[in-house]
Amino acid sequence: MIKEAPILNTEDTLAPGTERTLAILELLGQHRVGLSLTEIARELDLPVNSVFRITGTLHNRGYLQRREDDKRFVLTNKLFDLSRPQVREKSLVVCALESLKWLRDETGETTQILSSVNHKMTVLEQCISSQPIKVSSTVGLQVPMYSCAPGKVVLAHLPPTEVDKFFATVKLKQYTPTTLATRSSLEADLMKTRKRGFSTDIAEGLEGIHCVAAAILDEYHYPVAAITVMSPSFRLKRDQFEKAGRLCFEAAAAITRRLLA
Repeated sequence: MIKEAPILNTEDTLAPGTERTLAILELLGQHRVGLSLTEIARELDLPVNSVFRITGTLHNRGYLQRREDDKRFVLTNKLFDLSRPQVREKSLVVCALESLKWLRDETGETTQILSSVNHKMTVLEQCISSQPIKVSSTVGLQVPMYSCAPGKVVLAHLPPTEVDKFFATVKLKQYTPTTLATRSSLEADLMKTRKRGFSTDIAEGLEGIHCVAAAILDEYHYPVAAITVMSPSFRLKRDQFEKAGRLCFEAAAAITRRLLA
């Protein structure tokens, strides 16, 4: 007779040390300016000695940095580096660098590669324009999927069930007068994106910035990321979207070939 495994109480399976470590990381993620040892202990209602040991370990392992001036702990990029997407055990960023530089040189504008995390797009890497007036962002920055070109091109290539889940989860907001903040307007735009192979952002996330993007697909034609050109709107005008879109599509296809080679 086979005995059934006992049903464990959730509390019995928790590891207190792990819980405290994750709580500290999550807390510091909400306070990018950093927190002191005593502030962390007070916020989480933990003994200072426990916080001292955990932050010391995280600091030694490279997950935290302690500023010299005020001794506050801040997160490093190590967690972000560990979670960077791969395809066939190849680094997406490494495979994209050559195309990012090529696209930057062809357009003269800032280029970026982004991937989706929890219905937001995360900047993985960028090549900044050499123009006197340029736009760029910070690696690790997250932006809503529906108000940027790379997010919309990823949405356009997702399976219908995942698109439905997106609309069921995300509340659309109006960031600028041109933001597509209704399901009908966004779905119409996604249909156009599928037909032409690239997406556009007509100052939908930020006033004065235009973007064009193409999806990077894996062997199952699933969108693992997107490559984009971003520029001040006075330089990347609507009549230039088609050319920029073709260049993005070419760059994305080259990245896919490197990932699958």
